[in-house]
Amino acid sequence: MSRHKRSRRLAVLGAGVVAAVLGGGLFVALPGDASAAPSGLSDDFNGDGYRDLATGATGAVANSKEKAGAVVVNYGSSSGISSSRKKITSQSSSGVPGASETEDRFGTELAHGDLNNDGYGDLAVGTPLEDVPGDVDRGAVTILWGGSSGLSGGTTISDPNGSGHDRFGQSLAVGDFTGDGRTDLAVGSTGKDIWIFKGGFTKSGGAAGKLRFDAQIESGSYPKGAVELAAGDFDDDGTDDVVVGSFAGNFVYRGTSTGPTFQTEAGEGKASALTTADFDLDGHDDLVVGTDTPAVLDSGADGGYVTVFHGGAAGVDTSRSKVFSQATEGVPGADEHHDSFGYALAAGDVNGDDYPDLAVSANFETIGSASHAGNVWVLSGSSSGLTATGAQSLNQGTSGVPGANESSDLFGGAVHLADHNKDDRADLSVGAAGENSDDGAVWFLRGSSSGTTTSGATSFTGPTVGIARSGDDPVFGRPMSGS
Repeated sequence: MSRHKRSRRLAVLGAGVVAAVLGGGLFVALPGDASAAPSGLSDDFNGDGYRDLATGATGAVANSKEKAGAVVVNYGSSSGISSSRKKITSQSSSGVPGASETEDRFGTELAHGDLNNDGYGDLAVGTPLEDVPGDVDRGAVTILWGGSSGLSGGTTISDPNGSGHDRFGQSLAVGDFTGDGRTDLAVGSTGKDIWIFKGGFTKSGGAAGKLRFDAQIESGSYPKGAVELAAGDFDDDGTDDVVVGSFAGNFVYRGTSTGPTFQTEAGEGKASALTTADFDLDGHDDLVVGTDTPAVLDSGADGGYVTVFHGGAAGVDTSRSKVFSQATEGVPGADEHHDSFGYALAAGDVNGDDYPDLAVSANFETIGSASHAGNVWVLSGSSSGLTATGAQSLNQGTSGVPGANESSDLFGGAVHLADHNKDDRADLSVGAAGENSDDGAVWFLRGSSSGTTTSGATSFTGPTVGIARSGDDPVFGRPMSGS
């Protein structure tokens, strides 16, 4: 989620400027440094003024329980993120509610924001396979609280309708959906009911209140319900709108003081990913829908596609849209069946021109003889919106990118754009949960005036950051917070 107005652009744009003012910009504070102070950045979990990266390792062993799951935070710094500045959290961590159990897969969904308004970014963690007595796969959401030493302790967000659905927490989004200036949390499940937990959270009591709205989607067993959620201010009224992605279509609801109200349907068929940004800087966020399984529709793009719907005074304007695929002129590569172009999306200003850019992955892309090796593209924002002109294509065979293209790496299973080194340019993080036989890995590529650069690119695997293989596959690298 990104913001166009200076007062609301903290999620992606202008990050270095805001951090320099609020965080001083005169020191590099590592986790736990006594000089760290709240920066006000929504993804700065330790308050040092640098944006951090949260990544799931849903197959990680915790407390000897296989596939219990864990979340890794790599802290930002003047040199970006690295494997050494990190913190690992699971349901076995001190102060985190619940217990690590086999097949919980803690960290399946992630979303960040300052939920208790203390200046530190907090992390909402979805565990949709969490069991409770008498209810298999009921699901759970945990808020991990930011502080001077990073994420520490947590609070459970209780499911208000546990008997009405499963997999509570299978989708999450953060935004001000009621227009009261406070950060809210939207949670989806296999049901039609979407729950808005209102800002004003406390560590002891959770949300200040809650609202329910029923989406125009199919409920039932997974993968039905709200498969994806996203937030953006499409009508520029100062209140975030929410998008519900499902197998039945993608539905936009305008934010109001009494809860979201239906505005429009934006594209038919399953959304593999959603993101928002004001790509043309006209004051209205735009909606991007990834459709990695085009067999659902007669799209003319066998390998998947993304659709950009422009925002306007009335919200998302479905009459103004643009489609990108590997068949689009300017997008490198060839449109091939089951590439999964559009599997993951992320928005951020890569080159510092103020226009948000878009990272798009195809994690099933075949490269040479390597099937499902994966690829990522970066498309540029401009005064006319998103464009394929000058699009970049990146994979493990690209000069400067560590590693090599191998079958089933799934490079691009997650993508993330954020300025982790305070140079006013969004850096690209790429997850590949299949790397090294499902150990999983993350790549870090810096933003530059010419776009994403491979100069100085780094990568690290699950075992490198402390997610060791112990009888099962850690699959570190998916999801990433905000992707």
